[in-house]
Amino acid sequence: MRKTVFTYGLIAGGIITAFMAVGIPICMNATAKDFATSELIGYTSMVLSFVAVFLGIRSYRENAGGGTITFGRAFKVGILISLVASAIYVISWEIIYFNFVPDFADKFAAITIDKLRADGASATEIVAAEKKMAEFKRLYANPLFNVGMTFMEIFPVGLIMTLVSAAILRKKPTPPAGAAATAVA
Repeated sequence: MRKTVFTYGLIAGGIITAFMAVGIPICMNATAKDFATSELIGYTSMVLSFVAVFLGIRSYRENAGGGTITFGRAFKVGILISLVASAIYVISWEIIYFNFVPDFADKFAAITIDKLRADGASATEIVAAEKKMAEFKRLYANPLFNVGMTFMEIFPVGLIMTLVSAAILRKKPTPPAGAAATAVA
């Protein structure tokens, strides 16, 4: 199981990291409207990278399971692949954030406030949002908080893909032809 988990986890992590490397420069030059599109592209790339969960569970079923796998075993394989991919995503983001885009939180806060203004928010709502964004920036500068937030961006997508894949790919062994007749008698 270890080989399957690491192989497909590294594939998924590599795919999402490649999308991140391409998407971050676009995101950092974004307007509020572009930022929403950037988020959509980011989550779509996560779903695409987690196709590796499906492929990994299927590979494990065919190669190690002799063509069969229970939901529980499929879930275990899939969630481990998701954890490996999520860890790669988090490590990649931490490297990118702290070394290349340390102003990400500032940009995110500015876009959030600009969007509120464009949507006609009241002065009270804008002040409250500015306070909230200041607190977010303070927390996001803490690497532990940053790691937790980043992990919670990607892991739920992996969990959903694992549940769906385990449900689709579960396959019980077929009993031998003579076993059914023996059970009836």
